[in-house]
Amino acid sequence: MTKRLEMYRCEICGNLVQVILEGEGELVCCGKPMILLNAKDKDAEGLEKHIPVFRKTEDGKLEIRVGSVPHPMSKEHYIMFIETISDDKSQVYLGYLQPEMEAKILAENITGNVTAREYCNIHGLWEGKSDK
Repeated sequence: MTKRLEMYRCEICGNLVQVILEGEGELVCCGKPMILLNAKDKDAEGLEKHIPVFRKTEDGKLEIRVGSVPHPMSKEHYIMFIETISDDKSQVYLGYLQPEMEAKILAENITGNVTAREYCNIHGLWEGKSDK
């Protein structure tokens, strides 16, 4: 059974799917079951370049940056998207990024504690939680 907001990846073609509504079936792509992604929350290298970092801006928006050490944003290695999710999973914001952009987003209308997930084209799915 799938759960809301889980992410699954096809190991053959690279499709990435997020569950919007829960269901009983198995997610299949290219004739094989898709793999459930579990977000990492610790950087083994200790550089903290994948963990989302939270900051309130002067105008009250929530800024989420990837890493306390800026993450590379080259064509070969970059953050593909950053997503914020409220604790009750009722508010979700997804911002897509491109190479050469800064690895950050501004989330305006999300309230309370927030989980941020980001997807690195090389190192996969990562998450961090706000302490607000």
